[in-house]
Amino acid sequence: MDEVMTVADAGGGNRALYGSSHPSQNLLPHNLPIFSAFLALALAQFLKVFTNWYKEKRWDSKRMLSSGGMPSSHSATVTALALSVGLEEGAGAPAFAIALVLAFVVMFDASGVRLHAGRQAELLNQIVCEFPPEHPLSTVKPLRELLGHTPIQVVAGAILGCVVAYLMRSTS
Repeated sequence: MDEVMTVADAGGGNRALYGSSHPSQNLLPHNLPIFSAFLALALAQFLKVFTNWYKEKRWDSKRMLSSGGMPSSHSATVTALALSVGLEEGAGAPAFAIALVLAFVVMFDASGVRLHAGRQAELLNQIVCEFPPEHPLSTVKPLRELLGHTPIQVVAGAILGCVVAYLMRSTS
């Protein structure tokens, strides 16, 4: 009978990936970039409730599940991912280059295309509100206006992502 020896059988080659010599001992592999990205996303969404309260003086828990607002969760997520990959693999790694380009595309989109789409939705909603009641479009559901981010919101999200990635790296 032919047997195949794996790296794990030969001496625990998966310790760096799984934290132990046997992958079944851990449910999830230790993947710092993914954990950093999701933690930054969760923190950014959680902080939106407080920044919304500061701005509008009212609590709105729905902000935890919505897009737009301060800080940008998109920016926090991709920045934490890119920085974590860079800290893990080095600035010369192809994975870091991919993550960095992805981060710039996402942040550009959040402060550009999506921000302007939200502003157009606001104008369209104002136009529809001015229609007479008998107009066929007067009962159309309003468009979502809070889609994108201002540049300050994007930068705040990026700073949050950097802080999360750095702290996750220093504690692991």
